[in-house]
Amino acid sequence: MNRQNNAAPVIIKRKKVVAGGGHHGGAWKVAYADFVTAMMAFFLMLWLLGTTTEDQRKGLADYFTPSTAVSSTSGGGDSMFGNDDLRQRRVTPRPSDEAPAEDGSHQVHPGEAESFDRILERLSGLGAESTIMSDALRHVITRISDEGLVIELFDLPGAPLFLDDGDTPMPVTELLVDILTDAFDLAVNPLALEGHTRTYTVVQANDPRWGLSTSRAERLRLMFEGAGFEPQRIARVAGHADRRPMHQNPMSVRNNRMEMILLRTP
Repeated sequence: MNRQNNAAPVIIKRKKVVAGGGHHGGAWKVAYADFVTAMMAFFLMLWLLGTTTEDQRKGLADYFTPSTAVSSTSGGGDSMFGNDDLRQRRVTPRPSDEAPAEDGSHQVHPGEAESFDRILERLSGLGAESTIMSDALRHVITRISDEGLVIELFDLPGAPLFLDDGDTPMPVTELLVDILTDAFDLAVNPLALEGHTRTYTVVQANDPRWGLSTSRAERLRLMFEGAGFEPQRIARVAGHADRRPMHQNPMSVRNNRMEMILLRTP
């Protein structure tokens, strides 16, 4: 009896086994999802590089460039990427300081690059001056083309540049002409004025496109001269009707626009 009372008690330990590694059991699924997402992004990048032109790739690069400018471009045209000059809102490339290339392609001369830079900086700084100025500059985008520095004024939904599909300028257009006249004094380049319109329905008795784009360009010339711009610097005034749309919908008001081009010097 004493021997039995002195025996050590038997303790049984039971371990609880949790299948799947507890709350960490699904971590591999998250890692796998991240891997699949990264691969999709990688193959999308390869596809973009293979299906876009050099200008479109430059536009995509400019999209992510943290430089500041006046407003946004809205891609137009018929292709997937619309206009070749794809830009993000308030992003504009800086002009090149290179001389003309040997293959005949046009580049900005150093003096032009500096004056174009000053104009872009002047326009960029005006947006912070007042709400009225900021609202006016919503109609403005800038870009560099083979011809020179392009300043584009375009209609917004509910905010046209001209009254009732005519050539009578709205107050915002008059304000923008005053702003641009002062900015263009920072350069000596000649100026080209071009008008563009949206497409109109074919059932109209009189097709207004050619006459309207031309009359608006001519009205813009008179406005610039009235604001103090030197008439000798105006190199051409032209209307292009709806032949160069910026929006894939040919009847979009975005296609109603005026382009002012500070032409490169030879």
